[in-house]
Amino acid sequence: MNFAMSMDYSELFSLSLPELGRIANKQTLEKCGDLVTFVADATVNYTNVCSSKCKFCAFYAKKANEEFTLSHEEIISKVKKVVELGATQIMLQGGLNPDLRLRWFEELFSKLKRAFPQIHLHSLSPPEIVFLSNLEGLSYEEVLKRLKKAGLDSLPGGGAEILVDSVRRELSPKKCSSEEWLEVMRSAHKLGIPTTATMVFGHVESDDDILEHLLKIKELQSETNGFTAFIPWTFHPGKTELEYLGKVGASRYLRILAISRIVLDNFRNIQASWLSQGFEVAKLALFFGANDFGGTMFEESVIRATGKDFRPASFEEIVNAVKSVGRRVARRNTYYRILEYF
Repeated sequence: MNFAMSMDYSELFSLSLPELGRIANKQTLEKCGDLVTFVADATVNYTNVCSSKCKFCAFYAKKANEEFTLSHEEIISKVKKVVELGATQIMLQGGLNPDLRLRWFEELFSKLKRAFPQIHLHSLSPPEIVFLSNLEGLSYEEVLKRLKKAGLDSLPGGGAEILVDSVRRELSPKKCSSEEWLEVMRSAHKLGIPTTATMVFGHVESDDDILEHLLKIKELQSETNGFTAFIPWTFHPGKTELEYLGKVGASRYLRILAISRIVLDNFRNIQASWLSQGFEVAKLALFFGANDFGGTMFEESVIRATGKDFRPASFEEIVNAVKSVGRRVARRNTYYRILEYF
């Protein structure tokens, strides 16, 4: 069945898991070969003060005495530790904190680039850009220009969740709309700032919502070619307002991953999510559309806040995992340029 020709992607949801894997794996090998990549990275969550208070989030401070905002010096200290471990990509993400103005981020990025000129700042996200835009009365483009000048290298795809406004109104009514998320990404791409795209599923969305999300991402990629990768991962309900929901199992994760590879035929890179699914499922993901193992995650706080067991991955663990399923493996940078083969 040639879905690129028929465009009837809704049929994908009725296919068996082995058939989806066969189609997705074939596309992956044709596009990427058998090389699987990963990046040495860390996520520094700089504040848990957030005006959005999304139902699916366990990270934001529920009470005033639980709030924190790291100082520039504390952030620099954390970055220093992960750089010493080999991190090349730093993701700075946090809540929508009205006390943190654009100038705060400009000064932080400039300090980080002076201290660690070798690092790639893959930081903030569309909701943070929209929030800063509203806070400062500036366009998305102006906010991004100033951040790029200060040292921002690329923009992560966080805050996408599901790009369907009926879903967003239920989960995160105070966060940016689908169109605002897409417009931030469009603005970034026009300025030469590459970005990733993401999707968080396994909460209140339907199959139709997932497909709409994928098609919106695909359409923008056709327009700008500014996305470097797509990363779908599963929602973890622990310690959130949606804690009553069950966790998404491996078969559903692999099904949506495969569908993502098939629909997003204008994306080269699809990441597996060992962080949300564990190493064994992440290895299976390499046969269901993924050509990238994600990052080492030397630091991370948001998933940890749900109560999920978490520890960083070492180079050796990732390399051994990939090799154990017969694939070649290499460490990359944020632009997917190979730094080291193993």
